Amino acid sequence: MRKILLFASGTGSNVENIIQYFKNHHDIIVVGVFTNNPHAKVLDKAKKHNVPTLIFNREELSEGFVLDKIIGIKPDLIVLAGFLWKMPEEIVAAYPNKIINIHPALLPKYGGKGMYGMKVHQTVLDNKEKETGITIHYVNEHYDEGEFIFQQKINIEDCASADEIANKIHELEHKHFPEIIEKLLTK
Repeated sequence: MRKILLFASGTGSNVENIIQYFKNHHDIIVVGVFTNNPHAKVLDKAKKHNVPTLIFNREELSEGFVLDKIIGIKPDLIVLAGFLWKMPEEIVAAYPNKIINIHPALLPKYGGKGMYGMKVHQTVLDNKEKETGITIHYVNEHYDEGEFIFQQKINIEDCASADEIANKIHELEHKHFPEIIEKLLTK
């Protein structure tokens, strides 16, 4: 049995999509959802699907508490699905090429500290890009700089708002993120 541990900070649409994708999978299971946000809607989604959760603060993340919890779970893959904090180097070092992230743009463009969610989509719109997309990548010690695993482009010339871009990106994320996770765990 392969185990996925999810990290998220917000509403958790990708988390719920991943949980549902693997719900009836015989070889892969979501074993937990960790969040830094005690008010995150992702907690409700995890509870709805009977997935255990952990809420932690910045100190617990940086001082080893979260790493100890991860070690106790022994995940095969750690998936950042809308997790906004940088992973500590100790966790990255303990799980080389076992932590992945999804970014709502075609990295290396529109990545780095502070570039997440609607900020990315608004910047893409403001720069009059004709296409954008998603990047799934390994996590290293820098924001959005890990080795790329997968990218998918989409035309956005018909989008008049950041919300319209976000909707197209969510469709890409929901289609491809679980498939890439499955490929990584079954190769």
